[in-house]
Amino acid sequence: MQAQRIGPYEIERQIGAGGMGTVYLGRHAGTGLVAAVKVLPTMLAREPGFVARFSREIDALKKLSHPNVVELYDSGVDGETYYYSMEYVEGDTLTERLKRDKRIPWRETIDIGVQICAALKAAHNAGVIHRDLKPSNLLLAKDGVVKLTDFGVAQLFASGKLTATGGVIGTAEYMSPEQAEGKRATKHSDVYSLGAVLYVMLTGRPPFTGKTTNEVMHKQRTHRFDSPGMVVPEIPYWLDEVVCKCLEKKPELRYPDAYVLSLRLQEIPKKVALASSNATATFEASAPPDAETLAADAAPGQGEVGGTLMRDLMRAQLEQSQATGNVRRVFDSVWVLVGLLVLLIAGGVWWFEVRQLTPEEMFAAGEDLMRKKPGMAWEQARDDYFLPLLETDPESWKPQVDGYLERISLYESFQGVRRPSLHPFGTQPHSEIDRFLRRAAREREVGELSRAAQTLRSLKVLLPETNAYKEGRDSINEMLDEINHERSANERKILTDAGERAHKLMDSGRDDDARYIWQSIVDLYDTDPHAAEMVAEGRKWLEEHPLAADPEGNNQE
Repeated sequence: MQAQRIGPYEIERQIGAGGMGTVYLGRHAGTGLVAAVKVLPTMLAREPGFVARFSREIDALKKLSHPNVVELYDSGVDGETYYYSMEYVEGDTLTERLKRDKRIPWRETIDIGVQICAALKAAHNAGVIHRDLKPSNLLLAKDGVVKLTDFGVAQLFASGKLTATGGVIGTAEYMSPEQAEGKRATKHSDVYSLGAVLYVMLTGRPPFTGKTTNEVMHKQRTHRFDSPGMVVPEIPYWLDEVVCKCLEKKPELRYPDAYVLSLRLQEIPKKVALASSNATATFEASAPPDAETLAADAAPGQGEVGGTLMRDLMRAQLEQSQATGNVRRVFDSVWVLVGLLVLLIAGGVWWFEVRQLTPEEMFAAGEDLMRKKPGMAWEQARDDYFLPLLETDPESWKPQVDGYLERISLYESFQGVRRPSLHPFGTQPHSEIDRFLRRAAREREVGELSRAAQTLRSLKVLLPETNAYKEGRDSINEMLDEINHERSANERKILTDAGERAHKLMDSGRDDDARYIWQSIVDLYDTDPHAAEMVAEGRKWLEEHPLAADPEGNNQE
């Protein structure tokens, strides 16, 4: 029977259910706040593994604050009921929308996809991989805002113990090939799942289906899918290409992250509009499109737009000609075809000769990216600008880019402590700092949290007090906070269990046995601020229950 109250929330009705919990609509008894209250089923609450996963979902939401991610309000335990409350989104899930409408128009699909990209970018920046992106985990609010929810199987970089073991986690129809093989998920895995979500929005069906989960997972690993353009020919081929790139089998062939994917999605309506506006003019004259328009679309860092725009416009016009009888007749003219060929050649020459970045412009573009927040921008600076400069003229550019490359290398080394898989055994550290960071990563991975913390503290003392190492010092501080949190969580479990045993012994009249436990708590945790409350309780009980003395004045012990 449904509970009438959970924690401070008065329950009104059930609004959802899944394998990891039931969701109710609740109202806070004190503030009147309406919330979605998720509850771990009683049967699962008796299993430590499911409690850990439920707690991990709460931890993931605590890390995130973004308009496209459901907001966490609070969490707690009511008797034996584990729960947390979150923002209530009035609207449909994407699954419900697809059941009703079958398919979603391509422009709206792009809008939804861009919002999902924003949510994933926020999650990935916070060190959270969702791992189970699918239509039922996407809420479509009535005002058009998309909310990502259900982080029940999310992977937190900072909590490797819960996710380091193998096993397949996710939903088969939207699962990346590497997840289907039982490998660790990365942000590329979420990009694949988003590609599958875009596919089902456009076509009304997932890329792969089957009679069993194993059959679908096998197809994810080995089969090819029909491109969405083959199923729904009217969608722009640019969108078809984007979805297919998301669904590449190899992670490195997909978009590097959700941010780049969002840029590619946002370019598509602009390309369609540009192709449409230039189609008529192209058939009347063979002059290339306006140079300023092309230059704006081909700005450094915008990727494929400039270099392939001429090709894309040609393809768009060809598609339009197939759909329009008048245009088809125009293509029957040899002179029009010659004019289009001239257009293609002229545009290509203009692009490669006029818009080719000079080395100085490449270096300036890289410097601009290095002024941004570490992460994707720094990787782009290295891969798109600094390394190509070194390849073309190492003697001239090595002194100028080496400092930036060292900062990027240090940043990635520090990130490796959160993701030990970046530092596999058998590879050589590229610096002394990297060597100690690997040591800390391995110590943390095997549960030697005290040693990992000591290694990081010692390394921090040795780092120079310069701007080049600022990100490193900040990263060490963040990692130390994470490790201390993990340690305190482990200690709280030990303390809680010990306190419960002491109370049971006291209730059964076995004060001598209880005394050993209270004294041990005081001895071990006397200086630990996380255990202050339990230590105080132990001291008070020991003072109130001193050892009895024997007739000669000595304690019995």
